[in-house]
Amino acid sequence: MSNVIVITGASSGFGALTARALADAGDTVYAGMRQTEGRNAPQVDAARAYAAERGVDLRAIELDVNSQTSIDAAVAQVQAEHGRIDVLVHNAGHMVVGPAEAFTPEQLAELYDINVLSTQRVNRAVLPGMRARGQGLVVWVSSSSVKGGTPPYLAPYFAAKAGMDSLAVSYAAELSRWGVETSIVVPGSFTSGTNHFAHAGHPADADVEAAYETRYAGLMDQVAEKLAALAPEGADASLVSDEIARIVALPVGQRPYRVHIDPANDGSEAVSDLADRTRRDFLGRVGLDDLLTVGAGPARERR
Repeated sequence: MSNVIVITGASSGFGALTARALADAGDTVYAGMRQTEGRNAPQVDAARAYAAERGVDLRAIELDVNSQTSIDAAVAQVQAEHGRIDVLVHNAGHMVVGPAEAFTPEQLAELYDINVLSTQRVNRAVLPGMRARGQGLVVWVSSSSVKGGTPPYLAPYFAAKAGMDSLAVSYAAELSRWGVETSIVVPGSFTSGTNHFAHAGHPADADVEAAYETRYAGLMDQVAEKLAALAPEGADASLVSDEIARIVALPVGQRPYRVHIDPANDGSEAVSDLADRTRRDFLGRVGLDDLLTVGAGPARERR
Protein backbone atom coordinates (compact mmCIF):
# COMPACT_ATOMS: atom_id res chain seq x y z
CA MET A 1 0.00 0.00 0.00
CA SER A 2 1.32 3.43 -0.90
CA ASN A 3 1.96 6.07 1.73
CA VAL A 4 -0.04 9.24 2.25
CA ILE A 5 2.55 11.96 2.74
CA VAL A 6 2.44 15.62 3.74
CA ILE A 7 5.47 17.83 3.06
CA THR A 8 5.78 21.38 4.37
CA GLY A 9 7.52 24.11 2.39
CA ALA A 10 7.16 22.21 -0.87
CA SER A 11 6.90 25.08 -3.32
CA SER A 12 10.60 24.89 -4.25
CA GLY A 13 14.00 23.48 -3.31
CA PHE A 14 14.27 20.31 -1.24
CA GLY A 15 10.52 20.30 -0.64
CA ALA A 16 9.47 20.37 -4.29
CA LEU A 17 12.14 17.83 -5.25
CA THR A 18 11.11 15.51 -2.43
CA ALA A 19 7.42 15.76 -3.35
CA ARG A 20 8.23 14.67 -6.90
CA ALA A 21 10.59 11.89 -5.83
CA LEU A 22 8.01 10.42 -3.45
CA ALA A 23 5.21 10.73 -6.00
CA ASP A 24 7.42 8.96 -8.55
CA ALA A 25 7.84 6.17 -6.00
CA GLY A 26 4.08 5.61 -6.02
CA ASP A 27 3.06 7.52 -2.91
CA THR A 28 0.22 10.00 -2.57
CA VAL A 29 1.94 13.30 -1.85
CA TYR A 30 0.47 16.54 -0.58
CA ALA A 31 2.93 19.34 -1.33
CA GLY A 32 2.21 21.95 1.31
CA MET A 33 2.73 25.59 0.42
CA ARG A 34 1.19 28.95 1.22
CA GLN A 35 -0.52 31.38 -1.13
CA THR A 36 -1.52 28.67 -3.58
CA GLU A 37 -3.84 31.11 -5.32
CA GLY A 38 -1.32 33.96 -5.24
CA ARG A 39 2.46 33.98 -5.23
CA ASN A 40 2.76 30.19 -5.48
CA ALA A 41 0.07 29.66 -8.11
CA PRO A 42 2.77 28.85 -10.72
CA GLN A 43 4.16 26.17 -8.39
CA VAL A 44 0.67 24.69 -8.02
CA ASP A 45 0.36 24.55 -11.81
CA ALA A 46 3.82 22.97 -12.08
CA ALA A 47 2.90 20.25 -9.57
CA ARG A 48 -0.36 19.56 -11.41
CA ALA A 49 1.46 19.35 -14.74
CA TYR A 50 4.11 17.04 -13.29
CA ALA A 51 1.43 14.72 -11.90
CA ALA A 52 -0.40 14.59 -15.23
CA GLU A 53 2.76 14.02 -17.26
CA ARG A 54 4.10 11.26 -14.99
CA GLY A 55 0.76 9.72 -14.03
CA VAL A 56 1.52 10.16 -10.32
CA ASP A 57 -0.48 11.37 -7.33
CA LEU A 58 1.06 14.74 -6.48
CA ARG A 59 -1.25 17.41 -5.06
CA ALA A 60 -0.47 20.94 -3.98
CA ILE A 61 -2.30 21.96 -0.82
CA GLU A 62 -2.64 25.28 0.98
CA LEU A 63 -0.54 24.96 4.13
CA ASP A 64 0.97 27.99 5.85
CA VAL A 65 3.18 26.66 8.66
CA ASN A 66 2.84 29.96 10.52
CA SER A 67 -0.92 29.56 10.81
CA GLN A 68 -2.50 26.88 12.99
CA THR A 69 -5.80 27.47 11.22
CA SER A 70 -4.21 26.79 7.83
CA ILE A 71 -2.41 23.69 9.14
CA ASP A 72 -5.53 22.28 10.76
CA ALA A 73 -7.53 22.81 7.56
CA ALA A 74 -4.89 21.07 5.43
CA VAL A 75 -4.60 18.10 7.79
CA ALA A 76 -8.39 17.82 7.99
CA GLN A 77 -8.58 17.75 4.20
CA VAL A 78 -6.01 14.95 3.92
CA GLN A 79 -7.73 12.98 6.68
CA ALA A 80 -11.09 13.40 4.99
CA GLU A 81 -9.72 12.18 1.66
CA HIS A 82 -7.61 9.27 2.94
CA GLY A 83 -8.34 8.73 6.62
CA ARG A 84 -4.68 8.90 7.57
CA ILE A 85 -1.28 10.52 7.17
CA ASP A 86 1.55 7.98 7.06
CA VAL A 87 4.53 10.28 6.65
CA LEU A 88 5.13 13.89 7.66
CA VAL A 89 8.15 15.71 6.23
CA HIS A 90 9.21 18.86 8.09
CA ASN A 91 10.95 20.82 5.36
CA ALA A 92 9.65 24.40 5.64
CA GLY A 93 12.30 26.91 6.61
CA HIS A 94 13.84 30.26 5.85
CA MET A 95 17.42 31.52 5.74
CA VAL A 96 18.86 34.95 6.53
CA VAL A 97 22.34 36.29 5.88
CA GLY A 98 24.25 39.09 7.57
CA PRO A 99 26.04 39.95 10.83
CA ALA A 100 24.15 38.58 13.82
CA GLU A 101 24.17 41.90 15.71
CA ALA A 102 22.35 43.65 12.86
CA PHE A 103 19.24 41.47 13.23
CA THR A 104 16.60 42.69 15.65
CA PRO A 105 15.26 40.36 18.34
CA GLU A 106 11.96 40.44 16.48
CA GLN A 107 13.66 39.12 13.35
CA LEU A 108 15.19 36.25 15.30
CA ALA A 109 11.80 35.46 16.80
CA GLU A 110 10.26 35.42 13.32
CA LEU A 111 12.96 33.09 12.05
CA TYR A 112 12.50 30.78 15.04
CA ASP A 113 8.78 30.79 14.36
CA ILE A 114 9.26 29.66 10.76
CA ASN A 115 11.96 27.06 11.40
CA VAL A 116 11.00 25.67 14.82
CA LEU A 117 7.55 26.64 16.09
CA SER A 118 6.04 25.69 12.75
CA THR A 119 7.03 22.06 13.33
CA GLN A 120 5.22 22.09 16.66
CA ARG A 121 2.06 23.42 15.04
CA VAL A 122 2.12 20.73 12.38
CA ASN A 123 3.00 17.98 14.86
CA ARG A 124 0.04 18.84 17.08
CA ALA A 125 -2.24 18.47 14.07
CA VAL A 126 -0.73 15.29 12.59
CA LEU A 127 0.61 13.24 15.51
CA PRO A 128 -2.70 12.42 17.21
CA GLY A 129 -3.68 10.41 14.13
CA MET A 130 -0.34 8.62 13.97
CA ARG A 131 -0.45 7.78 17.67
CA ALA A 132 -4.01 6.47 17.38
CA ARG A 133 -2.97 4.16 14.53
CA GLY A 134 0.27 3.12 16.26
CA GLN A 135 2.45 3.87 13.28
CA GLY A 136 3.89 6.69 11.22
CA LEU A 137 7.11 8.38 10.19
CA VAL A 138 8.25 11.94 10.88
CA VAL A 139 11.13 13.18 8.75
CA TRP A 140 12.93 16.32 9.90
CA VAL A 141 15.08 18.19 7.37
CA SER A 142 17.84 19.57 9.58
CA SER A 143 21.16 21.18 8.60
CA SER A 144 24.82 20.24 8.90
CA SER A 145 25.29 23.68 10.51
CA VAL A 146 23.76 22.25 13.71
CA LYS A 147 26.99 20.40 14.52
CA GLY A 148 29.39 21.02 11.65
CA GLY A 149 31.51 23.86 10.38
CA THR A 150 29.66 27.15 10.67
CA PRO A 151 30.78 30.12 8.56
CA PRO A 152 29.83 33.55 9.91
CA TYR A 153 26.91 35.71 8.80
CA LEU A 154 24.39 32.86 9.07
CA ALA A 155 23.99 32.79 12.85
CA PRO A 156 20.19 33.33 13.16
CA TYR A 157 19.47 30.55 10.68
CA PHE A 158 21.97 28.19 12.29
CA ALA A 159 20.53 28.85 15.75
CA ALA A 160 16.98 28.15 14.54
CA LYS A 161 18.02 24.92 12.82
CA ALA A 162 19.79 23.81 16.00
CA GLY A 163 16.55 24.37 17.90
CA MET A 164 14.61 22.30 15.40
CA ASP A 165 17.16 19.48 15.51
CA SER A 166 17.04 19.36 19.31
CA LEU A 167 13.26 19.17 19.17
CA ALA A 168 13.49 16.29 16.70
CA VAL A 169 15.84 14.38 19.02
CA SER A 170 13.43 14.63 21.94
CA TYR A 171 10.43 13.75 19.80
CA ALA A 172 12.20 10.60 18.58
CA ALA A 173 12.21 9.16 22.10
CA GLU A 174 8.74 10.37 23.00
CA LEU A 175 7.14 8.89 19.88
CA SER A 176 8.90 5.53 19.85
CA ARG A 177 6.51 3.77 22.25
CA TRP A 178 3.63 4.91 20.04
CA GLY A 179 5.15 3.12 17.05
CA VAL A 180 5.99 6.40 15.30
CA GLU A 181 9.45 6.54 13.72
CA THR A 182 11.78 9.53 13.43
CA SER A 183 14.39 10.16 10.74
CA ILE A 184 16.55 13.29 10.84
CA VAL A 185 17.94 14.15 7.42
CA VAL A 186 20.95 16.46 7.54
CA PRO A 187 21.79 18.25 4.28
CA GLY A 188 25.05 20.11 3.97
CA SER A 189 25.44 23.30 1.95
CA PHE A 190 23.88 23.10 -1.50
CA THR A 191 24.57 26.32 -3.38
CA SER A 192 22.42 25.27 -6.34
CA GLY A 193 19.09 23.53 -6.68
CA THR A 194 17.48 25.42 -3.79
CA ASN A 195 16.35 29.00 -3.20
CA HIS A 196 17.86 29.30 0.28
CA PHE A 197 20.47 31.87 -0.66
CA ALA A 198 18.44 33.57 -3.39
CA HIS A 199 15.47 34.18 -1.08
CA ALA A 200 17.49 34.82 2.09
CA GLY A 201 16.44 37.64 4.39
CA HIS A 202 18.70 40.46 5.56
CA PRO A 203 19.20 42.46 8.77
CA ALA A 204 16.80 45.25 9.64
CA ASP A 205 19.53 47.39 11.23
CA ALA A 206 21.30 48.83 8.20
CA ASP A 207 23.66 50.97 10.31
CA VAL A 208 25.09 48.01 12.18
CA GLU A 209 25.30 46.01 8.96
CA ALA A 210 27.25 48.87 7.35
CA ALA A 211 29.62 49.03 10.32
CA TYR A 212 30.45 45.35 9.95
CA GLU A 213 31.02 45.83 6.25
CA THR A 214 34.03 48.00 7.08
CA ARG A 215 35.76 44.93 8.56
CA TYR A 216 34.06 42.07 6.70
CA ALA A 217 33.52 43.50 3.22
CA GLY A 218 32.32 40.86 0.75
CA LEU A 219 32.37 38.11 3.36
CA MET A 220 29.13 36.44 2.27
CA ASP A 221 30.26 36.29 -1.34
CA GLN A 222 33.51 34.71 -0.17
CA VAL A 223 31.64 32.11 1.86
CA ALA A 224 29.34 31.26 -1.05
CA GLU A 225 32.28 30.88 -3.44
CA LYS A 226 34.17 28.63 -1.02
CA LEU A 227 31.14 26.45 -0.34
CA ALA A 228 30.56 26.02 -4.07
CA ALA A 229 34.21 25.11 -4.56
CA LEU A 230 34.07 22.46 -1.80
CA ALA A 231 31.14 20.65 -3.39
CA PRO A 232 32.19 17.82 -5.71
CA GLU A 233 30.89 17.69 -9.27
CA GLY A 234 27.36 16.35 -9.43
CA ALA A 235 26.44 17.46 -5.90
CA ASP A 236 22.84 18.29 -6.72
CA ALA A 237 20.02 19.05 -4.30
CA SER A 238 18.21 15.97 -5.63
CA LEU A 239 20.63 13.91 -3.51
CA VAL A 240 18.59 15.03 -0.50
CA SER A 241 15.18 14.28 -2.02
CA ASP A 242 16.38 10.89 -3.26
CA GLU A 243 17.59 10.02 0.23
CA ILE A 244 14.27 10.99 1.79
CA ALA A 245 12.46 8.83 -0.77
CA ARG A 246 14.79 5.93 0.07
CA ILE A 247 14.10 6.29 3.80
CA VAL A 248 10.33 6.41 3.32
CA ALA A 249 10.45 3.24 1.20
CA LEU A 250 12.28 1.24 3.88
CA PRO A 251 10.32 -1.23 6.04
CA VAL A 252 9.01 -0.09 9.41
CA GLY A 253 11.73 -0.37 12.04
CA GLN A 254 14.54 -0.08 9.51
CA ARG A 255 14.44 3.65 8.88
CA PRO A 256 17.67 5.36 10.02
CA TYR A 257 17.59 7.74 12.96
CA ARG A 258 19.93 10.24 11.28
CA VAL A 259 21.54 10.48 7.85
CA HIS A 260 23.86 13.09 6.33
CA ILE A 261 24.01 14.33 2.76
CA ASP A 262 26.94 16.73 2.93
CA PRO A 263 28.99 17.26 -0.25
CA ALA A 264 31.26 19.79 1.50
CA ASN A 265 31.96 17.39 4.39
CA ASP A 266 31.91 20.12 7.03
CA GLY A 267 32.41 17.72 9.93
CA SER A 268 28.78 17.49 11.00
CA GLU A 269 28.56 13.73 10.54
CA ALA A 270 31.49 13.01 12.85
CA VAL A 271 30.13 15.26 15.61
CA SER A 272 26.59 13.92 15.18
CA ASP A 273 27.82 10.34 15.41
CA LEU A 274 29.41 11.13 18.77
CA ALA A 275 26.34 13.01 20.02
CA ASP A 276 23.95 10.28 18.92
CA ARG A 277 26.12 7.56 20.43
CA THR A 278 26.21 9.51 23.69
CA ARG A 279 22.42 9.74 23.60
CA ARG A 280 22.09 5.99 23.08
CA ASP A 281 24.52 5.24 25.88
CA PHE A 282 22.79 7.63 28.29
CA LEU A 283 19.33 6.25 27.61
CA GLY A 284 20.73 2.82 28.32
CA ARG A 285 22.28 3.96 31.58
CA VAL A 286 18.97 5.34 32.83
CA GLY A 287 17.04 2.27 31.76
CA LEU A 288 15.27 3.83 28.79
CA ASP A 289 17.02 2.01 25.98
CA ASP A 290 13.62 0.77 24.70
CA LEU A 291 13.13 4.33 23.43
CA LEU A 292 15.79 3.63 20.79
CA THR A 293 13.42 1.25 19.01
CA VAL A 294 9.94 1.63 17.57
CA GLY A 295 7.41 0.09 19.90
CA ALA A 296 5.06 -1.35 17.30
CA GLY A 297 7.77 -2.38 14.85
CA PRO A 298 10.71 -4.81 14.85
CA ALA A 299 12.99 -4.32 17.84
CA ARG A 300 15.89 -2.89 15.92
CA GLU A 301 18.03 -0.05 17.17
CA ARG A 302 18.02 2.88 14.77
CA ARG A 303 21.48 4.35 14.28
